[in-house]
Amino acid sequence: MLPSFKSLALGFGLSLGATAALAAQCGNTSAGFDAWKAAFAQEAKSAGVGQRGLQALAQAQYAKRTIAADRNQKSFKYSLEKFMQVRGANAIISQGRKRKAQNMAYFQAIEQQYGVPAGVILAIHGMETGFGGFMGDSSVVSAIVTLSFDCRRSDFFKPHAIGALKLVDRGSITGSTKGAKHGELGHTQFLPGNALKYGVDGNGDGRVDFYNQTDALVSTANFLRQKGWKPGQGYQPGQPNFPVIQAWNAAGVYQKAIAIMAAKIDG
Repeated sequence: MLPSFKSLALGFGLSLGATAALAAQCGNTSAGFDAWKAAFAQEAKSAGVGQRGLQALAQAQYAKRTIAADRNQKSFKYSLEKFMQVRGANAIISQGRKRKAQNMAYFQAIEQQYGVPAGVILAIHGMETGFGGFMGDSSVVSAIVTLSFDCRRSDFFKPHAIGALKLVDRGSITGSTKGAKHGELGHTQFLPGNALKYGVDGNGDGRVDFYNQTDALVSTANFLRQKGWKPGQGYQPGQPNFPVIQAWNAAGVYQKAIAIMAAKIDG
């Protein structure tokens, strides 16, 4: 059962000497990771990262499992039917319907505030972590820092690394907080930069905690609304809100699966 809905409403230990004065150079193996961290620390500090965040950066380890996962993403190449089968769509739909029925007032409050129906929130929650059943076993900071160092998509992940370090500064996560292999965190697997920008204190306890269901689900609704969700409009392919689902995840098969499951949960 979800908690009651009360409110809708990141000394770096290394020297920042000549090495850090150079631009951070990416790499495709672990070689050079520590030197890169020293250089990136200066970028992070300039971006407003404080002492705790810089210390978390200093302690980050090269995440080999993250690199392996990033080089071996297969499920998004499946057909829609195969993808939904592998991801357990029928179970997500069934559980989503039960959760909606058990917490109707909660989801109505979210929809009233943000315009996003329960089915969409629940489909994302089910798809991402099995409704919180498994939120990851990789260090968020190490994973996202490793991806920022890796040359393949360094520019994409650097803002999320800064976001993760700022979340450490705020106390929302620590250097040891666990998440997915690509650094996503919490019940709906926010990338850290998005968590920093769109996070909402949904239960009114004065902090944003993505490992709390209420905060995570309200933050998800806020993300979708800020990305342009139009209340009362459809979200299937070709309808006004489908591009917003596309903003959540770039994989076409994932987007279509969310839309299908959401409609069945809401139906």
